[in-house]
Amino acid sequence: MKWVLRILLVVVALLVVAFLIFRTPDSDPAEMRAKYGGEPSQFVAIGDGVTVHLRDEGPKEAPAIILLHGSNADLHTWQPWVDILKARYRVIRFDQIGHGLTGADPVGDYSQTNFVADIDEVADALGLESFVLGGNSMGGGNAVAYALAHPERLDGLVLVDAGGVPPLGESEEGDDDGGNIGFTIARTPVLNQLMKHITPRSMVEQSLRQSVSNQAIVTPQAVDRYWELLRYPGNRDATIARFAGERSSFEADDVAQIDVPALVIWGEDDALIPVEAGLWYDTQLPDSRLVVYSGIGHLPHEEVADRSGAYLLQWLDEQDFAPAANGPA
Repeated sequence: MKWVLRILLVVVALLVVAFLIFRTPDSDPAEMRAKYGGEPSQFVAIGDGVTVHLRDEGPKEAPAIILLHGSNADLHTWQPWVDILKARYRVIRFDQIGHGLTGADPVGDYSQTNFVADIDEVADALGLESFVLGGNSMGGGNAVAYALAHPERLDGLVLVDAGGVPPLGESEEGDDDGGNIGFTIARTPVLNQLMKHITPRSMVEQSLRQSVSNQAIVTPQAVDRYWELLRYPGNRDATIARFAGERSSFEADDVAQIDVPALVIWGEDDALIPVEAGLWYDTQLPDSRLVVYSGIGHLPHEEVADRSGAYLLQWLDEQDFAPAANGPA
C-alpha cells in the first residue's frame, strides 16, 4: 500500500513539474495594446461593460462596410482588404467579444444574439444609419444573423467561408473541425480545461496551417499575433465557452428573406467549412453572386488578398451604395 502511495505522489509531482514547465500564462494587456492597438485603433465603450477595439478608416462620408473576423482571429485579418478599399469606402472592423484586444464579455455571454447586439451597438457608436456587413467563418454566421435581425439597417452582405449552414449530406458542416487541432481541443472536455493554462505556440501555428492552403500567409508574425491575442486575459475561457455551446444554423426559408445584394466568397479547398456551404448560401440568397477560388482554403481575404479584395471593390462599386451618415467617429 505504501508503494502505491509513493507512486501516486511521484506521478502528482511529475504532473506539477510538467505543468509549471509548459504553462503559458496570459499575455500582458498593456504590452498587447502597445503592440496591436496603435494608430488607427480606437477603444470604444458600447455598453454593458464592453469596450471594443476597432479601426475606422477611409472617408467618413463614403458608404460604410463593417467586417467581422472569424473564430480566434482578430481585426488584423482584414488588413489586406482594408488597404484596397479604404480609398473609396469607410471600412470598419472590430475585435468581437472574446477576441483580440476587446477581450472577454463581462458576463460571459457568447451567444450569437449577443454578438449581433454588439454589431448594432458599434454601428450606433459610429453614427451609421446603414452599412454593408461582411464576415468570415464565425463572423460570417454573425453577419447572417444580423441580416435576419436588422434587415432595415443592411445595405449589402459579404460572406467569406461563412458559418451557419445546416447539415449538408451525411455530415454536419464543420462537425469534425476539418482536422484542426486547435478547434478539436477547444471542443474536447478535460483537454479544453488544460488549454486555459497550456497553449503552446506550436499548436497555434499548426491550427493556422490546417486552416489555409496558401501556407505563405502563416508567417512568424501572424502566428505570434494569434498566439498572443488568444492568451489575452479572458480569451481562452471565452474560446472554450463558445465551443462548448450548441452550433446554430439557419433555415433556408429564413436566409431566402435576406433581400439585399450579397457576395459569397469561398476557398474551394476549405477543410473547415466546405465549398458546398458556399453553394448553399448562393442558392438560398435571392440576390447573390458566388466567387470560388481554387487552391485556396478558409481565409481567401488573406490567401488571395489582392484578387479577392479587387473583386469586392468592383462588386461594391457596382451596387452604388448610399453614403454613410456622418457620426461621432
